[in-house]
Parts: sequence; C-alpha cells; structure tokens
Amino acid sequence: MSGTVVMKFGGTSVADAERIKRAAARIVAKREAGSRVVVVLSARGKETDRLIADALEISPVPEPREMDMLLSTGERVSCALAAMAISDMGHRAISLTGSQAGIVTDTSHTKARILDVRADRIMKALDDDNIVLVAGFQGVSTAKDVTTLGRGGSDTTAVALAAAINADVCEIYTDVAGVFNADPRIVPTARKLDTVSFDEMLEMSASGAGVLQLRSVEYARNHGVRIHCRSSFEDTPGTVILSEAETMEHPLITAVTHSTGEARVTLVGLPDTPGIAGRVTTALAEANVNVDMIIQNEPQTTDAKAEMSFTVPRDDMLAARAALAPIAEEFNIQLQADEAMGKVSIVGAGMKSHPGVAAKVFTTLGENGINIQMISTSPIRISCVVPGDKVPDAVRALHAAFELSGPDTIRPEQPFGEFA
Repeated sequence: MSGTVVMKFGGTSVADAERIKRAAARIVAKREAGSRVVVVLSARGKETDRLIADALEISPVPEPREMDMLLSTGERVSCALAAMAISDMGHRAISLTGSQAGIVTDTSHTKARILDVRADRIMKALDDDNIVLVAGFQGVSTAKDVTTLGRGGSDTTAVALAAAINADVCEIYTDVAGVFNADPRIVPTARKLDTVSFDEMLEMSASGAGVLQLRSVEYARNHGVRIHCRSSFEDTPGTVILSEAETMEHPLITAVTHSTGEARVTLVGLPDTPGIAGRVTTALAEANVNVDMIIQNEPQTTDAKAEMSFTVPRDDMLAARAALAPIAEEFNIQLQADEAMGKVSIVGAGMKSHPGVAAKVFTTLGENGINIQMISTSPIRISCVVPGDKVPDAVRALHAAFELSGPDTIRPEQPFGEFA
C-alpha cells in the first residue's frame, strides 16, 4: 500500500455518464496503484443550479432547512452512479451521504461550517477493501438536520476528510490543469503555477479565483493538508498548495484575480455616535452575511451624518437588506446598493518586502482610464473596487504591468474553475 488519498471531482468532471465512467477509471487506477482511496463528488454539471431553480418556482424565498434537504440530493446521485461504475470495473465501492460519513456541522442552513468529522465508518470501509465515495457539500448538524456548506463546499468536504483520516494528499480534480495567475478567458497568456503558498491561495480564493473554495484552503492550512489541484481530463501534474516554509520562491506578484459576484452597499445618514458601526456589522453577521471591504466617511461638522460603504456577496443582498431594515428605520438611514461593480486584486508573498507595488497598481489603472472606488489591502494583497464593465481591462492591464505572462499557457476558450 502507498498510503491514503482523497480525490475530489467537481461538477463538470461528472456531468454525464461518460465523464462519470472516466472519473471512475481514474479512481480505480489510483486504487490499483496501491493507495486506499476516498472520493468526494459534487453534483453533476449544473444540477445544483437546476434544483435552486426548481425551488424558486415553488417559493420566492425558500425555507433554508428545506433548501438543504433539496440541494443535498445532487451529490448523492453522483456518488451512487460512480459506485455503480466502479463496481462494474471489478472493485468494491460504497457510497455514503455526508451524515453517514460522519461530517458534523453547525446549525447554519445553506452555509454550515464543519465542526467535526467522525470517520469511523469510512475507516472501517477502507479496512474492508472498499473505495469509499462521499457526497460532498453536506453534513448533519448538531440538531440532526441535513445541512449544506455553501457554493464550492465539496472542496471543504474533501479537505476535512483528508485531515480526519490523515491522508497523504487531497487531490482536487477540476476542469482546468491547475491554478493560473489570471483567468485565461480574460488573459490568454495566463500561466499555470506549479506551487502556491497557503496564504497566497487564501487571498486568491477570497478575491475571486474560482479554482479552490476559500474555506477549503483555510481548513487545509489549519490542519496541514497538502492539496494538489489538477485536471480531470489530463494525467499531468497540476498546482500543489504548500506551506510558506515549503515554497522555494516568493515572487513579487503571484496572480491577478477578479470578482464580479459582489455588491456595494452604502448607508447614508448614519448617526455619528459610538457603536453604530458595531450594530450594522453585528446585524449582518447574525444574518450570516460576510462583509468584505468597509469604508466609513466621518462627518466634517458636528451636526452632520456619517456614511458607510461595504461590499457583500451579491447573492446575499436580499438577506443584507432584511438584516439592515430595522436599523435603517430606527435611525432614518438611506440604504443604497450598487450591483454593477467588480473587484480586481493582485496577490503575492513578495509584496511584503518590495515597496512601490500599490503605486504601480494605482498608476496602471489610472493610465487605463479605470476609476478606483474602494481599496483594501493585506500584507500580500491589494484589492480595488472598479466599475463592473472595466474588470477585464483592469485584469489585463495589471497582468501586463507586472509581466506575469509566460510560456506555460492554455487555450483561451478553456473554462476556468468549477464554481467561477
């Protein structure tokens, strides 16, 4: 035996019968090479989107608990079909739901967080010479309800299982050859990265890179799980996500990422009193709405009102409005929303030791006629909110300015990420 491997296949990798059989063949090959194999599968193709559309035909605001019951079915179908394919290839396979696999979550429906993985049943199945297939994206809450982990949650399932069973590696099979330093649909000369540090990958995922889900990278870093992101369709090395101590080089800029899935909310007429910002952010947190950039403008005179702007995921706008409505009514605050915005970011561990990066970013965008509306930074990331229709121009301009093109490119028509 050559250890234990967790393999995760995304929706496009199991979109139809032919692709399920192809994934099954790769799984069997890994088992025949001597590894004990646990597999996490996503729902097939656009199945999750189809189920959401079905729900919206019934109810304009579906009850979250029942949405989890509905959405969890997609991954179960994938697992059962793949188990059948593996069985036909002469190997023992067993499919498990998230709850059967021992994935315990909190009680936050549609965006649950994993609290524990009780992997006894998985370990026994492996000892009985089974390939174990686990439905991704789901678990069972401490209240014994079915829960789902949010968009891209199958990545988190795979990493959590890898940590729980002490797997040697968690292989994330996707529809691209690895992690690229920009979206190849926008930058045809984008280059595949052989390695990326956990910190860089965290910033890239948080700022729009659709190859790996943010929480899966967080979980992997916290539990020391090595991730290998690779193609479902080519048997070639992909991108390995490593600790910073393992990475040999720290380039100035590793990647340019972007997002068009966020909205900007502006609260006009906030009272300039202590605690009001806390009330706003607490209300959003209690509604499970994640806030990214925040800017507050202080009034210039003692009787003037303050103004606060922040960004939230566009899919959470309805929840954000509902959470803020009582505060807006209490203080006569005007709520404005801009959903036609985008964000472009540069990420690189080398930024920590190189001055002038921010100046180059702002100058480059200015020279290309792109107005910056908000700015957010970390030691290894600079993000700018720009008009949504200017995002492609901003990505191309920054990719060129930092000379990130290279010989290792892919076809521009190739898709970029399972849940981009």
